[in-house]
This record gives sequence, C-alpha cells and structure tokens, in this order.
Amino acid sequence: MNIKHCTIALGLAVGLPMTALAESQVDPAIYEVAESEDGRHYTEDGTPTFNIAEDGTVDWLTFSGFRRYHAECHVCHGPDGEGSTYAPAVKNSAIDLGYDQFFEVVVNGRENGNSVMPHFGDNRNVMCYLDDIYVYLKARGLDAVPRGRPAKKEAKSDVIREDEDACMG
Repeated sequence: MNIKHCTIALGLAVGLPMTALAESQVDPAIYEVAESEDGRHYTEDGTPTFNIAEDGTVDWLTFSGFRRYHAECHVCHGPDGEGSTYAPAVKNSAIDLGYDQFFEVVVNGRENGNSVMPHFGDNRNVMCYLDDIYVYLKARGLDAVPRGRPAKKEAKSDVIREDEDACMG
C-alpha cells in the first residue's frame, strides 16, 4: 500500500485578511484557494492549503495541524515551528520544500551533516494528519496564523471524521 494514499488527502484554502500576506513577495499561487471540498481546500495545482476567515477563524485542518504538530513535532522543532537548540525551524518548510518534498522528508527522514530527521512513514499519528501539519506550517511560514493555539476554528466535517477513522484503523 502506498503510504501517501493512507494519509488523508486533506487540503485547505485562503481568505487571507492578513496584511503580512498582502504586502509580501510570496506568489499567491502557493496559498490561494482554487477548489474546496468537504472542509478541505486546495490551490490551483491541487496542493493542500489553508483558509482563514476575516474574523480569524481557521479551517479545521489548520487547527488540527496545530494540534498534531504540537503532539509529534514540537519536541524537536520547537513551539509553532520556530526551531530549538535541538532541531531547526520548520515553519517555512511547507513553503521552501513544497508539498512533495515535504512529504518525502517526513515519510523517509533525511540526514544533513550532524542533523538527522527520523522517518515517520510508519507513524499513523503523523501520516494520517500529514496534510494538516503541512497546511499549518504553510500558514505559519506565511505569517497567516500567529504563534499559539488558534482562537477560533471551523467544525470538523463528517467526511474528514470518516477519513481520519479509516486511516487510524
């Protein structure tokens, strides 16, 4: 079974009220929503992205990504993807690496000199929520969401709930 198919094909969109994004030099194609389905949002090329309402409400997957990142990743990479003395900042990884390379590194790990990222391809707590973690880090890297737990979130759709249950077994 292809591990990529085991992950939830989650995606997110953007209604970015953040001035940081409006004033940045980032190509909007990496975050603008082109398609939405069952609480998931995607860019024109089908890459998962985030959706943040004018009032700051984040989509379910960005909120879930915050939770999953802090359950599995922040021990090494620090709160909110800001890095630590143990491992580098990863809040820009979703942007700098892009979706496929980000996925590859998390699934298979990598070594870079003395720095070693372990593989998480067999960890369902990561793999079933990898798109969530990706979009959360994308939103953090673009400063679309501030540090800390998002104050408001959309409800989880029934389809997302069913997909999570199926992935977790």
